[in-house]
Amino acid sequence: MALSIGIVGLPNVGKSTLFNALTNGKAEAANYPFCTIDKNEALSIIYDERIDKLSQMMNSKKKIYNTTMFVDIAGLVKGASKGEGLGNKFLSHIREANAILQVVRVFEDDNITHIGVIDPLRDIEIILTELMLADMETITARITKNTRSLKGVKSKTVEEETALLEKLSKDLDDGKPIFSLSLTDTEKLIIRPLFLLTAKEMMIAANLSEGELSDPTKNKHFVILSEYAKDHNIELIPFSAKIEAELQELDEEERLSYLSDIGVSESGVSRLAKAGHKLLNLITYITAGEQETRAWTVRRGALGPEAAGVIHSDFERGFISAEVITYENLLEIGSLVKAKEKGLVRLEGKQYEVQEGDVILFRFNV
Repeated sequence: MALSIGIVGLPNVGKSTLFNALTNGKAEAANYPFCTIDKNEALSIIYDERIDKLSQMMNSKKKIYNTTMFVDIAGLVKGASKGEGLGNKFLSHIREANAILQVVRVFEDDNITHIGVIDPLRDIEIILTELMLADMETITARITKNTRSLKGVKSKTVEEETALLEKLSKDLDDGKPIFSLSLTDTEKLIIRPLFLLTAKEMMIAANLSEGELSDPTKNKHFVILSEYAKDHNIELIPFSAKIEAELQELDEEERLSYLSDIGVSESGVSRLAKAGHKLLNLITYITAGEQETRAWTVRRGALGPEAAGVIHSDFERGFISAEVITYENLLEIGSLVKAKEKGLVRLEGKQYEVQEGDVILFRFNV
């Protein structure tokens, strides 16, 4: 299950530099607006120390990490919802993503072009306004279609959808993106076919200078942005696009040393990937053995058979049971054999809800 995150923002805020760092991609990164025209997309490996440690313990022949699909989307400008700049392409590309990562620049640098003075809240407002205007256009068109339909044949389903859309239209007109509203599961299902842009989960990446990353609160713009993110319940991830680009040139040991030297415990890539999983309510479970140690992604709340189905549909169809141990317990005890001897490996059935970090061996019969 590859998570897809669309990277958006105004021109020259660091989107393409971040994309290249995330994916080792080849998106052009240059100091002029609309450097990115067509979308760039690539899978980014989510490095996970749990996989590293378990593969070493199991003497696995190979290790496989989770991945995230990142999509670098053209820079947005005011008026994109009406086709200004590359707006039409921007909006079509972003509809395909599971979540939105908005990149905002918070560091000052007169040598890098920016639209006006550095003002992350203004930048966020521009993006959200264009997304909301696009959603209002989609909703208005749907309401018009439903109204015509109801003149011919009455339908409770269409009436309920129309009532919800009229409510959402008013909320959007009041400046409230859909992700900020408390919708029921039923309401979310009703609007899902419309692929509304502000219904997608959103997080913000604040692009800092190298010297500010170890203590982002030294940056006044970041402090303001933090308050905004907290008030709107949006995940905020500090990063430095320049540092992330430099990390891609280093091996694993050098990366860890470099991060330690600058006073940072984890790369921005790692934080973004973890935040993306959390945002979309996903968890990771692990399978480990001599052949391979591998991370798997499944939705939070998934039961044993569904989790097994992520590996292969036969596993789900013929699910019998699952041998489960927590990553922490397995790491502490040192081997699966010892863990079984200590009674730390549990046998779980079809109603078991898989947890983050579970190490699982599925039993199945087809």
